[in-house]
Amino acid sequence: MRKLVVSLLVLCAALIVAAIGIGAASFFGKSLSQVAAPSCPAAKPITVGNITVPRGPVAGYCQPQLKIAAQIMRAAQSTGIGTRTQTVGVMTAIGESGLRNLDYGDAAGPDSRGIFQQRDNGAWGTLADRMDPYTASVNFFAKLTSVPGWQTMAPADLAHVVQGNSDPGYYGKYWKRAQEVVAALTPGAS
Repeated sequence: MRKLVVSLLVLCAALIVAAIGIGAASFFGKSLSQVAAPSCPAAKPITVGNITVPRGPVAGYCQPQLKIAAQIMRAAQSTGIGTRTQTVGVMTAIGESGLRNLDYGDAAGPDSRGIFQQRDNGAWGTLADRMDPYTASVNFFAKLTSVPGWQTMAPADLAHVVQGNSDPGYYGKYWKRAQEVVAALTPGAS
């Protein structure tokens, strides 16, 4: 019985602390997600092609990551690919690298490099191609548009087919964030 009382007291204390945290955030006019949002370094907006890239944060990303997203979108635009498919590219890069240009791989692909963690198998170009976000994106979209039914395939399924990830559902959890990033970077969108 004593253990039950102690457990209940600990649970009540945790709930009170959580309620105070929520109340403090609300009192200062910020939601918890705003309080936890990353602080991006001061930066003036930059332009990548026709895309204005803000300081951020947008969906938790600051300007260096948003600049990579803009390169992905610009590569898609250059081939006439629309916003939905641009978003698939951004979603895939979020899942593969967190929108960072990585010069290293992981256990599944020690030879993987770049924003899409593309392998050194000849399908993705040279190391320089894989390390250039624009060229890597062009190569990504070239493979994507060769997939039968790519225009109507579910975004996570399409990313999986292009990348060959061992988990078919892996990319789906990044779709909403990718949508936020693409919407924020789409010229003329509000």
